[in-house]
Amino acid sequence: MDRLPSTTIFPDTNDDLSMQMAVIWGQIKAPLIVPLLKLAVVVCLIMSVMLFLERVYMGIVIALVKLFGRKPDKRFKWEAIKDDVELGNSAYPMVLVQIPMYNEREVYQLSIGAACGLSWPSDRIVIQVLDDSTDPTIKDMVELECQRWASKGINIKYEIRDNRNGYKAGALKEGMKHSYVKHCDYVVIFDADFQPEPDFLWRTIPFLVHNPELALVQARWKFVNSDECLMTRMQEMSLDYHFTVEQEVGSSTYSFFGFNGTAGVWRISALNEAGGWKDRTTVEDMDLAVRASLKGWKFLYLGSLKVKNELPSTLKAYRYQQHRWSCGPANLFRKMVMEIIKNKKVSTWKKVHVIYSFFVVRKLVAHIVTFIFYCVVLPATVLVPEVEVPKWGAVYIPSIITILNAVGTPRSFHLLVFWILFENVMSLHRTKATFIGLLEAGRVNEWIVTEKLGDAFKSKAAAKAPRKPRFRFGERLHVLELCVGAYLFFCGCYDVVLGKNHYFIYLFAQAIAFFIMGFGYVGTIVPNS
Repeated sequence: MDRLPSTTIFPDTNDDLSMQMAVIWGQIKAPLIVPLLKLAVVVCLIMSVMLFLERVYMGIVIALVKLFGRKPDKRFKWEAIKDDVELGNSAYPMVLVQIPMYNEREVYQLSIGAACGLSWPSDRIVIQVLDDSTDPTIKDMVELECQRWASKGINIKYEIRDNRNGYKAGALKEGMKHSYVKHCDYVVIFDADFQPEPDFLWRTIPFLVHNPELALVQARWKFVNSDECLMTRMQEMSLDYHFTVEQEVGSSTYSFFGFNGTAGVWRISALNEAGGWKDRTTVEDMDLAVRASLKGWKFLYLGSLKVKNELPSTLKAYRYQQHRWSCGPANLFRKMVMEIIKNKKVSTWKKVHVIYSFFVVRKLVAHIVTFIFYCVVLPATVLVPEVEVPKWGAVYIPSIITILNAVGTPRSFHLLVFWILFENVMSLHRTKATFIGLLEAGRVNEWIVTEKLGDAFKSKAAAKAPRKPRFRFGERLHVLELCVGAYLFFCGCYDVVLGKNHYFIYLFAQAIAFFIMGFGYVGTIVPNS
């Protein structure tokens, strides 16, 4: 008996399925997909223009600041505090230095040592170590370090509490309740990985002494491990722009910017007038800065004063940090927008600056448009050729924004393409965190302390023979990145075969970046012990 062709017994179900999918796609494409995608393109273009104008505005302001030499000591009075024979050391204000820490095994000695090395009359300074550590071994180590410095005559206090309520804000708030703090005029805050130079107080305190309208003097961060890996170089580029441009512009125009949470000096009376530390969001530093600004206080940024610190060098630590830094501002905006609008103490222009420039454009639009436009909408136009993105929106605006961002770190200009791809991947998490903050969803108050490796990891790595770290399947996989990477790769393939936009070069490069980070091959990989 002749065997019948398999196609007559088993119809080609794959062809039928693909035909059905094509029919369904054709039916919903024109009435639904095209209008929605066109709307998304318009919204994204508006957000792109908002971000573009903000970047150009800041670029013009920073150029004028540099051109006319508007240095801090020309805008605010600065004079060295002089010795007084009659008053003696009491002529110097009393300064409190707070160091909040949590299980900081690798860096606690560096931060405590640097704080104890600050040059200031010994009877006019109190070092306060606020240890929230849950590891009893680390707790003992930190306490012994404090005792060691106390034996050298340093006025250092080791403070602990029974719980971690409020996390960092809770620790700082609790630290301000001690009786000896009542005698202090100013409080300096250093996170556990920050190492100020000995002259830090001599360069900051005089601004507060001679300018009673100033509440905060903020120093710049200097990254000791920026060359550790490509990921830390990318972070340096983003943060250098923040300090070189954003903080400088805010300080020079409206005397307002977001407190960075560390390497800053607060006038205690201003801190108290603003309501003290609050733990309602994960950005207690920004919360305090906005509230103090609404009371009429001014801030000063000192770009020439740099404090050494460490960038997170593992992808896990960086992701947690970026979630906190993106979710917190969005949640704070939700909580404070009406309070800002109703405020009577500050000018309308300052309120517009805080709401529009500081919050809406920099903290919301910047994250959302980066991911939604360049990683979702733009690739989707490849699949829907009826929707076109004008060249000025797809190429010119992002190119100018990128070049303006590069001015903060000229030495890394050759890494600009890598920075774009890296930032686009991270925008996925920032966008997700932004919506969590706006909607007050599940992880809105998640606080995970950024892991620091310090010099200990480097010394351990050098001591041990090189060993390829073990990779367990699923241990470093990030599903969201892999899914977005697959979507971009599909769009790239479609563009090569059927498309007309020629976006495939960008799409393939961006897909590869998502895949690399999706598999966890970025940053310092710490092998399992």
